[in-house]
Amino acid sequence: MSGTRLAVGRTVALGILLALSALLLAASKADAAKYAVAQCGWYVGADADWAETTGGAKFRSDGYCIPPAGSDPFDGAHLKSLTRDGQSTVSGTRFARWRWTAPPGTGITQVRGTWWHALHDGLEQRLGAGTAGGGFDPFLTATATDTAPRDFRKGFSSPVPAFEDRLLCARGEDKWCGLDQTSWSALRALTITIEDPTPPGAWIDGGTLTDGGWRRGSQWVHVVGYDGGSGVRFSEVGLDGVRVGLVEYPCEKVSIGGEWRGTRMQPCLTKVDAAQTVATTGFSDGPHQLGHCTTDFAGNVSCAPGRTVLIDNNPPAHPRAVALAGGEGWRRTNDFDLGWENPDQGPASPIAGAGWRISGGLGFDNGARFAAGRDRRSLADLSVPAAGSYSLQLWLRDEAGNEAPGSAVTVPLRFDDVRPEVAFSTEEPGDQLKAAVSDAHSGPASGQILYRRVDADRWIELPTKLVLTGEGAADIVAPMPELGLGTFVFRVDAADAAGNTASSSLRADGTQMAIRRVPPPPVAKAKPAPKGKSRLFARLRGGHGRGDALTVPFGAPAILSGRLTRADGAGLSDRLLRIVSRPSRGALVPTAAAAVRTGEQGGFELRLPAGPSRRVTVSFAGDGAQEGARRPGLELRVRSGISLRAAPLKLRTGQAVVLSGKVSSRGAPIPRRGKLVAIQYLEQATRRWRPVLVTRTDHHGRFRAHYRFRYVSGAAAIRLRATALAEERWPYAPGSSAPVTVRVQG
Repeated sequence: MSGTRLAVGRTVALGILLALSALLLAASKADAAKYAVAQCGWYVGADADWAETTGGAKFRSDGYCIPPAGSDPFDGAHLKSLTRDGQSTVSGTRFARWRWTAPPGTGITQVRGTWWHALHDGLEQRLGAGTAGGGFDPFLTATATDTAPRDFRKGFSSPVPAFEDRLLCARGEDKWCGLDQTSWSALRALTITIEDPTPPGAWIDGGTLTDGGWRRGSQWVHVVGYDGGSGVRFSEVGLDGVRVGLVEYPCEKVSIGGEWRGTRMQPCLTKVDAAQTVATTGFSDGPHQLGHCTTDFAGNVSCAPGRTVLIDNNPPAHPRAVALAGGEGWRRTNDFDLGWENPDQGPASPIAGAGWRISGGLGFDNGARFAAGRDRRSLADLSVPAAGSYSLQLWLRDEAGNEAPGSAVTVPLRFDDVRPEVAFSTEEPGDQLKAAVSDAHSGPASGQILYRRVDADRWIELPTKLVLTGEGAADIVAPMPELGLGTFVFRVDAADAAGNTASSSLRADGTQMAIRRVPPPPVAKAKPAPKGKSRLFARLRGGHGRGDALTVPFGAPAILSGRLTRADGAGLSDRLLRIVSRPSRGALVPTAAAAVRTGEQGGFELRLPAGPSRRVTVSFAGDGAQEGARRPGLELRVRSGISLRAAPLKLRTGQAVVLSGKVSSRGAPIPRRGKLVAIQYLEQATRRWRPVLVTRTDHHGRFRAHYRFRYVSGAAAIRLRATALAEERWPYAPGSSAPVTVRVQG
């Protein structure tokens, strides 16, 4: 329905334009266009040439047409032809003259002005029409002196090519006129009316609006005009009959009594061109008719043949029925295919492709991307940089270049190829068995505990349940079976929501999960005296913190300190404590054990050397008087070590900066695919670090990336840093480099 209305509107507008052109053509045939030229008066000079037929010996000219500003515009103004002093005679038919010539293709239809003269001995002033070939047809003659300026007016039924004022010896060629007394003829305040029957030419000569294809925003069109008569005064550009651009070209003219008159016989330029800017935003999407018309100084109008242009300023609506192949759940394969339906564009430009970007995970953002293709309806083989939950934003772009990322549809991308971590509890089992499972991405989904005698082959499943204990963590619990005499080993199987599986027969401290049933010991003859209970306290300190969990910079040591006491709080001195440091997964350094003795009040302290992240346990084995005690679960996290360099530090918008650096790998190998590194910038408004790009190092920990600043205007100081991100089997916490500042000039 809307397309029909647009078509009708264009037809009506085109019809009005054609009707107007027909009326102008009919008017030009009935009454040709005219314009007036002012000469020698009104502070205007003279566009005339002077000549004489004696070779320069008998006559001379004198012109004064522009008095000083502020004085009477006609005070002393004149154009004169005079006889030369010191000459005695001039032959008959010889003359001097001022001549005004109409431009080619035009003709003079009226002359009015003021004349006066001093005439002696046969000299006359004659005003007349100049004819083709240099002829002269006088219409006004003076034979005697009259120095009072008098008005004259003469119309011509047929336009004449020129107007002349002659000072003439009006005698035969064999006679003479005396020059003892000076004779002269004078004119001023001329108004010459010129008929210009020929319309100007108009052409559309290219520009972005006529280059083809769909256009939006401000476009330009190059137009050309020509007029050999009065010259081109105006150039007008229109869309669907509505004027969208107007140029007034320079013309030599003056306003007299509310009327524009030329100050030259051809007031305006004969050939013009201009690049006119057209704002397309005020027009509906679809095809439109582009027109160009020129107007000459006489008022003749001519229009170029119209051209159809395609306009679209509105972005497409968001994609419809967006669907991810295989659903939106977690998957183990890093491959995503997306499909959708495109909205109806109506008369607007077709869909040219889809814009998309992926963000999320550990600060990842791949930036806006574009997939070209007319009426594109799918994206295939998308991937994410590492395991995690990401968001895909999808929007459309049309052939005019319109797009609206704000209308994007968001689709989740969930990828997890990392096995869960599972281990039996270090606590001695009572009536139930317990194993802890953790999965940082898709989360624990199921688990099973099994057991067998150490000398048997078949595993026996226990009734097992999964109990969620936190985000990404759960306990796998099963009842303790009735065991006979002998040694029994246990296994736990776990799976996450993406289908990754893991198995373990170890406790969290790395020991085998086994239970040995032996006959009860013989009854002791004497019951030993009970031992006193012991309490063990420990904590970490270093950097700017302390506690059960501590994070220190790369290469920094930490201090383990604490106290061993009796149940009543009294310190136990000179007791030997065992301290075990178990590096995080992925470290090359082995588990380390150290021994330290308590002081007089039971206190102890041990310096832990620099290295990767680790878990520290402290234990007291006990002695004859005191029970043993154990303090597990001290977490020492070490930040990754990373450096960043940028070159150059000063650049302009559109140039790229080279970002390079190195990730330190003390006590740990660089991951097979390279270490994951994020380049971040400091957002001034929120004082938060935002991602710029994500890259990976080589096997030596070195990285190099480029970033081009495309949208910076003005001057900006941008702070950048590199961050080594957390990663499976990387035994360091996330760590960042010292910031560098890059200055960009827009």
